[in-house]
Amino acid sequence: MNRIFVFVCAFSLHLTIVSQNQKQAFSVEIFEDEALQVIDVNAEIKVIGSGFTWTEGPLWIADGDYLLFSDIPNNTVFKIDASGKTSEYLKPSGYLGESDYGAEPGSNGLLLSPNGELVLMQHGERRVAKMKSTLNAPKAEYEALADSFEEKRFNSPNDGVFDAEGNLYFTDPPYGLPKQMDDEQKELDYQGVYCLQATGDIVLVDKLSRPNGIAVNNDGSKLYVSVSNPEHAVWYQYDIFAPGKVGNKKLFYDVTELVGQEGQQGLPDGMKMHSKGYLFATGPGGVWLFNESGKAIARIHTGEKTANCVFGKDEKILYLTADDYVLSVSLK
Repeated sequence: MNRIFVFVCAFSLHLTIVSQNQKQAFSVEIFEDEALQVIDVNAEIKVIGSGFTWTEGPLWIADGDYLLFSDIPNNTVFKIDASGKTSEYLKPSGYLGESDYGAEPGSNGLLLSPNGELVLMQHGERRVAKMKSTLNAPKAEYEALADSFEEKRFNSPNDGVFDAEGNLYFTDPPYGLPKQMDDEQKELDYQGVYCLQATGDIVLVDKLSRPNGIAVNNDGSKLYVSVSNPEHAVWYQYDIFAPGKVGNKKLFYDVTELVGQEGQQGLPDGMKMHSKGYLFATGPGGVWLFNESGKAIARIHTGEKTANCVFGKDEKILYLTADDYVLSVSLK
């Protein structure tokens, strides 16, 4: 059984959970009382999967009650079912060639299209693709949705989000290229944020040094993009005027000063928008919780480099991909 210690301070509330069967010391830190609307101070944080290499792209499948996630170096999508059993779901997931392809060949972000199809950000194939088969009968056969912009191949699509109208916003950093920024196969001289419009057209939304995680708010008026650059570790917010057309870019939150500090593993990465308008964003130390005004109101400390997150059924659980682990956090 987990032993729970609660420390009440003048400015924050800490819940630390230490398991006798794991090395991690997890904690929930509350900066503002409004965070208590979505995070229980008695939150249970636990490891539900381990032994992977680098986990990413968690996706909750409600019709089936299971979690999918990418293990990028192993070029595999895994599944954890409702009983906690882990199994291989899809391989290869991001690179279909026979030779080796760098350290991160597999799929990264996973999402469902408006039609319920599995969409993958494929590092090795340098494209956004969808699985041709159904979710309950997965096969490693794919159809490209977007693989180039202005006749130049993407770097390695990383993460994406559909808006309510079926437009897909996605990021394209260099992390999947074998030599990243110095790769001779790199065709674009920048790292972009794009919108694959429901019409099939591709629009360049912005150029950023290291675009990574991406999210849209609940009414489709705001776009959020994380920048995983150690020298400029930030989240940006944009106003959305039309699919792929944004403006009023502003700094949403800056954590550059935390990079490299003890206990602050990781950089701004994947994120998800809660139905109540709170943004759960992975970053230094774990998962940050922001309100709509860009104020940090809580943080979930994982002790690991935390790459991404997704809500489970009824938003009662937050699933995290953190280094070689998959974690779950109970929510209200």
